[in-house]
Amino acid sequence: MNKLRGLTGVAIAWAALMFSAVAGAQETKHYRFAHDQQLNSGYSIAYDIFSAKLKELSKGTMLVDQYPGAQLGQESQILQLVRSGDIDFAIVSSANTSTISPQAGVMSLHFLFRSDEHNIKALGDQKVFEAIRDMIDDTVQGIHAIALGTQGFRHMYGKKEVHKADDLKGYKVRVQATATEDTMFAAYGAQTVHMPFGSVYTSLQTGVVDFGENAVNVYLINKHYEVAPVLSMTEHEANNAIVWISDKLWQSLNAEQKQWVLTAARDVSLQEPKRAFELERSAAGKLGKMGVKIVTDVDKASFQKIADPYLDKLAKDLGPHAEKIKNLIRTIN
Repeated sequence: MNKLRGLTGVAIAWAALMFSAVAGAQETKHYRFAHDQQLNSGYSIAYDIFSAKLKELSKGTMLVDQYPGAQLGQESQILQLVRSGDIDFAIVSSANTSTISPQAGVMSLHFLFRSDEHNIKALGDQKVFEAIRDMIDDTVQGIHAIALGTQGFRHMYGKKEVHKADDLKGYKVRVQATATEDTMFAAYGAQTVHMPFGSVYTSLQTGVVDFGENAVNVYLINKHYEVAPVLSMTEHEANNAIVWISDKLWQSLNAEQKQWVLTAARDVSLQEPKRAFELERSAAGKLGKMGVKIVTDVDKASFQKIADPYLDKLAKDLGPHAEKIKNLIRTIN
C-alpha cells in the first residue's frame, strides 16, 4: 500500500509538472517585428533594444522575432500590415509614414535638426514623442506610435560630386514620397522620382535616377556604393523613424503588458539614436578604407539659404500637429 501511495504521489507530481510546463508554454507568445533594412542598421538596433527589454520585463512571456530586409514588404506595405494587425511591431521612416499621416512629413523638413546631438536630444524628448503619438492617434486608425529612432542624417550619393545646391540642378533624385521632399528638392532645382527603397540600387545602376540620398550606414550595408561611388555629406535631412504597434495587438494586452511595451519602447527612444550615430561614423570609416569618394567640403549654407524659408511654411501647410512638432524640436538646445 505504501508503495502504491508512493507511485501515486510521483504520478501526481509528474502530472503537475507537465501541466505547469504546458501552461508556461501557452503563456509565452511570439510577435513579429518588421522593417526594410538589413541587420547591423539603426532599425535592427531598435529591434535589439526593444525585444531584449520586453523579454526581460515579461519574464520571457513576450518574445519578439525580427523580420528585416523587407521580408514582409516595403515600408508602405509594412504600415498597412501593421494597421490590419498582420504585423505586430515595426519601425518605419517618418518620411514614409506620411503615406498614412501626411503631417509626419514635418520630420523630413530640411535642416530642422542642427546636429547629431540635437537630433538625439529631440528624439529622446518626451514632449516631442507625445506630440508625434498624438498626431498619429488623431489622424490614423489601427496603429499606434510607441517610440522614435533614427539612422542619422541623409546625404547625396551618385556618380558626381555635390559641393553646393546648384550641383543638383536638372538631375533626377530618388526621394521618399513626402510633400516635404518633393518641395525641397524641386527648390534646389532637381527632378524628384519616387520609388520603393528596394528599387534604388537598380535605378542608380541603369540611370533611371542620378542620385540617391540616405544615411551613411544604409548606403554601406545595401552596397549602393557599387553603383553610386561618390558620397557627398550634405546632411540635408534627418533620417528619422517611428516604432509601431498594431491596435489589434494593443487592445489584446492587459494593463501590465501594455506598460511593459511602453517601457521597452521608451528605451528605444533614449538609446537607439546615440548608437545609430555611432554606427554612421563607423560606416564612414569603412567606406573611406574601401576607396569610396567621400565629399566633406559641402557648402551646406547654399542648401540652407534655400531651405530655411520653407521651414515654417511647410510645417504650417502640413497641419497643426506638424507645426507643434516643428516648434518643439526647434526649441530644444
